[in-house]
Amino acid sequence: MSGRGGHGRGPCGLAGPKAQKTISLALQGGGAHGAFTWGVLDRLIEDGRLAFEAITGASAGAMNAVVMASGWAEGGPDKARETLETFWKHVSLDGGLSAPQRRAFDMLLNFWSPAAGNPVLDFWRDALSPSQANPLDINPLRDAIKEVVDFPRLQASDVRLFVSATDVRTGKIRIFETAEIRAAHVLASACLPTVFKSVEIDGEYYWDGGYTSNPALYPLFYKTASDDILIVQINPIERATVPTDISQIQNRLSEITFNSGLLAELRAIDFVNRLIDQGKLTSDSYKRALVHRIEGGAATAQFDASTRLKAEWDFFVELRDIGRAKATQWLKTHYADIGERATLDLRTAYS
Repeated sequence: MSGRGGHGRGPCGLAGPKAQKTISLALQGGGAHGAFTWGVLDRLIEDGRLAFEAITGASAGAMNAVVMASGWAEGGPDKARETLETFWKHVSLDGGLSAPQRRAFDMLLNFWSPAAGNPVLDFWRDALSPSQANPLDINPLRDAIKEVVDFPRLQASDVRLFVSATDVRTGKIRIFETAEIRAAHVLASACLPTVFKSVEIDGEYYWDGGYTSNPALYPLFYKTASDDILIVQINPIERATVPTDISQIQNRLSEITFNSGLLAELRAIDFVNRLIDQGKLTSDSYKRALVHRIEGGAATAQFDASTRLKAEWDFFVELRDIGRAKATQWLKTHYADIGERATLDLRTAYS
């Protein structure tokens, strides 16, 4: 991809005292499954050997990115870990909601789950919009984001954040960067249109960023110095079985949709890397990306797409622990490769 980063600034936006290597993070979205990413980030920060120049994220990935960066700006690595845990506790049904709100939101999530399998609910789900089904606009994300993120401090920090949303009117991606990010931008990136009303920002309306990029990788080519990109992927690309009933089909369609943008970008990266290797493009003008990936594999593939609306604290903790274990395994296997070689076979990943 064309463009070299740097912009006259140091390479490390978020760096602990032990940081030895710098990477950029690309955090995929997927509702409640974003707790897996929380676990990955928690372990990477705890390890301390990585600095994070930039973070791009969509949906739950955007939430993790903003929460992590805000905590770090306030009190360094330890505060970043604490803030991530506080956020996920707050958005759980066992966390920041009052008892009536918790019951109402639980009913709402169950109502919109394609796995419900109730003909009466199926009829009303097709007939009602989020404005009708959720007239109080109950959204625990709103209060949690405003409570745990210090947006003025975040906007003044030197980390590069790229939060993506989908413009409802044009269908195009919109990338919001650090200095402009407020609570509305994060909520826009995580706005599932079947659950929440579209989010208005400066006269435009936005839905979940996962529809157009999940996550957007291209900002990491034009606006960063580091060549290493670590993707934290939470939506499985492949499934072992073919869906047959309607809920399974809807769930699989959701996974395919939320992976399509990422696969397209991986194909483009592979194309440019091959042209550089063949001498048809110069590395002085084009970045040869070293792409890495942490994914849940079979441990997270056991959860179908409908569980993206599952908001119990115990479920979040289970996913967090899986994420921590996968990050530990990745560090042990691939830390030495950072800065030297890619560890994700792009051709296999997208083809």
